[in-house]
Amino acid sequence: MEIIRVAWLFPLLILTACQGKSLSDTAAQNDEPTEWTFDFFTPRALPALVTYAVVQDADGKVYEFNTLNRTSALPDVIGEWNDKDRVSGGYWNHVKRPPRHIIFCWDSIIDKKVYETALTIPKPVLEKMLRPGERRDYRGRIAYYDRVQIGLAPEGKVAVWLQGISSEPNYRVIPSVLKTVSGDKLDICKGITRFSNGYEYGKDTEDFIKGKKYPYGSW
Repeated sequence: MEIIRVAWLFPLLILTACQGKSLSDTAAQNDEPTEWTFDFFTPRALPALVTYAVVQDADGKVYEFNTLNRTSALPDVIGEWNDKDRVSGGYWNHVKRPPRHIIFCWDSIIDKKVYETALTIPKPVLEKMLRPGERRDYRGRIAYYDRVQIGLAPEGKVAVWLQGISSEPNYRVIPSVLKTVSGDKLDICKGITRFSNGYEYGKDTEDFIKGKKYPYGSW
């Protein structure tokens, strides 16, 4: 995507929430992460694929992602969200400071449509991500909440967590802004899809939804 389009997204990102001051004046700790990651997942057999994302971090830097980690299906997420299952990471989805505003395009294969979602992480959650957690990691080291997990479900439903430290449950986040649109309301996601020839269900999905009622759970 061209640089012009990225520049055009600056005001769009700013308008998605009431702005506070940058967190760049937060004193850095010696053990503070050098990056924060974000990953997307779906419930079991209800597939979706994130195709494009723009992220503005806590210090105002904007990142554009044309290539993202795979959108994983979590086999134990069935019928409702839970606070224990975690998505594996990957190479692409990382920023230097905690992500504050995220706009992303996704193909909901189960819904057979494109969605565009804009979300804003509340400032208290950003501050939580910049503080050492109360628990240590599996090796006994100081740890941070440095992984954002974003769930994608039928009806364009989106949910957000910080991954828990060690065996701690994930921490559910209520975004200060969360808006998802589709169809003629698409803006930056218009024409962005990996399924220009239409959507088809795989056998796992067909078997899973057989006899069940859409949206196959409470999301």
